[in-house]
Amino acid sequence: MTFEFFSATDVGRARDNNEDSVALDETVALAVLADGMGGYNAGEVASGMATSFIKSELGRWLEEAAGTVSDSDVKRAMDICVDNANRAIFNAANSNPKYAGMGTTLVVGVFRGERLLLGHVGDSRAYRFRDDRLIQLTRDHSLLQEQLDAGIITPEEAAYSSNKNLVTRAVGVEDTVMLETHLHEALPGDVYLMCSDGLSDMLDDDNIAQVLRSNNTLPETAAALIAAANDMGGKDNIAVILARMEGRTSAGGRSWWPFGRR
Repeated sequence: MTFEFFSATDVGRARDNNEDSVALDETVALAVLADGMGGYNAGEVASGMATSFIKSELGRWLEEAAGTVSDSDVKRAMDICVDNANRAIFNAANSNPKYAGMGTTLVVGVFRGERLLLGHVGDSRAYRFRDDRLIQLTRDHSLLQEQLDAGIITPEEAAYSSNKNLVTRAVGVEDTVMLETHLHEALPGDVYLMCSDGLSDMLDDDNIAQVLRSNNTLPETAAALIAAANDMGGKDNIAVILARMEGRTSAGGRSWWPFGRR
């Protein structure tokens, strides 16, 4: 099985600079997305460091491994690369006053045939669109999510909470960080969406699913997602990575694609 990828970022309608960053290495089916935080341009520095470091280090390791390693080996490599990126950002933040307090969320995906190893830190998200149904694969590391889990607030109240952007875990803010990683089955026709909260705060799951089912190509879909988020206010930077698993289903001898006919 092979994957088609596309990525895009947008400054949105309320910010002057873009602190979101994306990186793809299609030769090893690696996707990385980060949403930076910090004063001045520090968030931009943190997210750029995270995506470039992980693409370089993990991408090189995956290329050298050439598919001969186990999923647990890949998970360990992801942990090590994220830990090294965390230390680099943390050290930069503590050695340069302009970068004090900077950090970044992170989503990293390694697509391995019919499996996806998906890791994340913070509240940037990953979704899967399959059989016309959208599922959120990541669970936010945020105060808001903890309040939801504890039953302190309802999902309806969460939509208007002032705690929406308070993350409980981020890359670069402490000397260590834990990457939460899960293994997912990937099927022909699946579409995976990684995004920053500039998208998920503006669009609910129904809105995202409607955009995914209404556009034919990945570039068109990414542009439509960004446009929809901006139409809803564009209150933050917007980052999007789309990955589609190429392949055909065998049911009834027919092919199924989520984006119309190819």
